[in-house]
Amino acid sequence: MIVYNVTIKISHSIHHDWLQWLKEEHIPDVINTGCFTHAVILRLMEVDDTEGPTYAVQYFAESKGLYNNYIENHAAGMRQKGYEKWGSQFIAFRSVMQVVN
Repeated sequence: MIVYNVTIKISHSIHHDWLQWLKEEHIPDVINTGCFTHAVILRLMEVDDTEGPTYAVQYFAESKGLYNNYIENHAAGMRQKGYEKWGSQFIAFRSVMQVVN
């Protein structure tokens, strides 16, 4: 199992609208690509929230090939939608992990 982790710091001014968009639009769009089985939203604790809260969204892919398909065919469009809607009111970084257990 591959975990595609996106960590996002959100401006206080868009926090509630962004979270609603994430749950109702963005995550369903990502899951509907067929590359991931599900996603989990986590809020980071014990971090500086002065500029806004920080979230991690973890998307689970059954294989590296499915993750690669997402990156090659869908990621740029999904990122662009986010930037068009929210502009510079968030920052994000991404990492990829493999489940080992």
